[in-house]
Amino acid sequence: MGDRCVLAGAWNLRSLERRLAEFERELARIAADPACGWDLRRVEVIDHAGAMLLWRAWGRKRVARLELKPEQAQLFERMLPAPPALPPARGFDPFFLPVFIGGKVLRVYDHLAHMLLVLGQSVIELAGLVRHPRGIPWRELSANVYRTGAQALGITALVGFLIGVVLSYLSAQQLKLFGADAFIVNILGVSVVRELGPVLAAILIAGRSGSAITASLGVMRVTQELDAMAVMGISQSLRLTLPKMLALAISMPLVVLWTDAVALLGGMVAARLELGIGYHHFLSNLPDAVPIANLWLGLGKGAVFGVMIALVACHFGLRIEPNTESLGIGTTNSVVTAITVVILVDAVFAIMFKDIGIS
Repeated sequence: MGDRCVLAGAWNLRSLERRLAEFERELARIAADPACGWDLRRVEVIDHAGAMLLWRAWGRKRVARLELKPEQAQLFERMLPAPPALPPARGFDPFFLPVFIGGKVLRVYDHLAHMLLVLGQSVIELAGLVRHPRGIPWRELSANVYRTGAQALGITALVGFLIGVVLSYLSAQQLKLFGADAFIVNILGVSVVRELGPVLAAILIAGRSGSAITASLGVMRVTQELDAMAVMGISQSLRLTLPKMLALAISMPLVVLWTDAVALLGGMVAARLELGIGYHHFLSNLPDAVPIANLWLGLGKGAVFGVMIALVACHFGLRIEPNTESLGIGTTNSVVTAITVVILVDAVFAIMFKDIGIS
């Protein structure tokens, strides 16, 4: 139409497929005139196929004289080439290291603040339950004790037995050189009851139960169950975080005691095979070689480890965003952080109680 081309009707794949080649040639002929304008306001329907047909006729660029509807403009804007990526910055940035370290410090501070918030809310809920015992969530508590404690006995027994065998065998090789075979009881008893038993059980629970807690809370975030609980006025601390902390605080000392017993059994078997020390001699000398304070210290470590593992797992679970990628990253970070926290707390215990239980 003169120096302007007016398009009308339906410009979708269904309408164009029978005369696609004819339309392509005609559009190319019209677009050959750079002074020709285009008017698409009478087009009723246009899809990606119709827009691409026009875009190719225009030389894959927007023509100067073009009249569109707003929704048509958005369709053609998507066909514009993406802006080129910025070239990497060259040269040395003197502020890179301070900015990097500061960002990490702020991130750690943010995590610590949220964990303190979760812990504080749980303590407040616990104080309320002490005054009103009828509100104790027994079902959630017993279910978490079963999942984190009873179901973990198999793996902790297997690993504990193997650790006891390895530790006893390696210690026996060195004790033979000095003729101090009898001290195998002291080495196994103190190392297993005081350190290896609690730490080994905590690491296994962090990898097994901690990841499960984070994943379950993350799934609740993805499926918007946490939002539904907030709308219904149900306390997340009372129903989710507090039962998990109490359950691990109860089950971890029992798991530690079980791991200690199985590890000592493995060490006793290896000592019998390697050094010829009888079972009766091993068991009768164990109470004298290992003061009872070591056992209480190990059980106390277990309770603290359990609370810390549950706190870290709940923290990362509640901070997961509603997407699957965040779920995987949050679960991984939860396990790594929980194991790190266990080792740090164990180091603090070792320094604080260095003179207790060592004869």
